Amino acid sequence: MLRDITLGQYYQTDSVIHRLDPRVKLAATIIFIISLFLFDGIAGYVVAAAFLVLVIKLSRVPFKFMVKGMKAIVFLLMITVVFNMFLTPGEPLVTLWKLKITKEGVKTAVTMAIRLVFLVIGSSVMTLTTTPNHLTDGMEKMMSPLKKIKLPVHEIAMMMSIALRFIPILMEETDKIMKAQIARGADFESGNLIKKAKSMVPLLVPLFISAFRRANDLAMAMEARCYRGGEHRTKMKPLHYERRDYIAYLVVIGYLIVGIAAGKIVGML
Repeated sequence: MLRDITLGQYYQTDSVIHRLDPRVKLAATIIFIISLFLFDGIAGYVVAAAFLVLVIKLSRVPFKFMVKGMKAIVFLLMITVVFNMFLTPGEPLVTLWKLKITKEGVKTAVTMAIRLVFLVIGSSVMTLTTTPNHLTDGMEKMMSPLKKIKLPVHEIAMMMSIALRFIPILMEETDKIMKAQIARGADFESGNLIKKAKSMVPLLVPLFISAFRRANDLAMAMEARCYRGGEHRTKMKPLHYERRDYIAYLVVIGYLIVGIAAGKIVGML
């Protein structure tokens, strides 16, 4: 399951989405996530699904690779669905002892599940089609107005980029530690949920030691190269908007307008 986490990974290929400015992809991802909470009704989510399928098709990233990242959130998805079904008050559909599945609960559970799935896939598209360096440059450029209030924009962008970059590395490290402990007789599969959670505790110490060691090595490497962030730092590849970037902005804005309009029209019928 650890190898199925796609968030933070980069999939190398030549596509229209890969060639877009990272600021466009960051803005589009933020607008897409906001739209998931603005849309109210099946029509809006159909528009969101069509938009997401189009972007995945244009990115040339295999759909199986996208869906593979969903395996890591299946447990969270199940908890979200169950809690919403049983704890949302409303018109009861099924009664199981003292628990009731309500009509409103089912609607909320389905809505939250769709939002969570779309959110994870949409975020994965951005990281799969954008290198960590470009992502850092895009974040820094978008947040540059905040420099006027003395916010360390470059440092914040660098930390977020390093955090995303370290996700697959730490997952791979966890997988290696698990295999090493299984070879020594550890059992991570049998038992109930509580027992499985307790069996994961021995992984934390070597994982934290490995994470701190990697962070220390990274800090020493940056100091050895005389790295200094912030003002007066030049870019090897400065970001410039091109025609395709402006078209992408128009497509994203059009998607948002169509999604909101579709939900309102269906609601009026």
